[in-house]
Amino acid sequence: MSIKVKSPVFIDTLKLECVSTTSSNLKGVLKDEKGSVCSTFESEYRAGQEEFMWRGLNDLPYGVYTLELSQGEDAMQMRLVKRV
Repeated sequence: MSIKVKSPVFIDTLKLECVSTTSSNLKGVLKDEKGSVCSTFESEYRAGQEEFMWRGLNDLPYGVYTLELSQGEDAMQMRLVKRV
């Protein structure tokens, strides 16, 4: 998977960078420390598209989150921090 998050710290928006030569669906799930799903993201990725903006995260409480991204059969997880 060739997706990365611009910064592991966010306020109200996550910026995802993607480099791929094939089109596919991009799915994201943001979970809090207890494992509850707080937000989901899904978008059609077209080859050559470089950025996605995951907006609407301003209402989430401050803290540590787990981001789960999947593109086709590839998947990854990473920890993120929401701050002021």
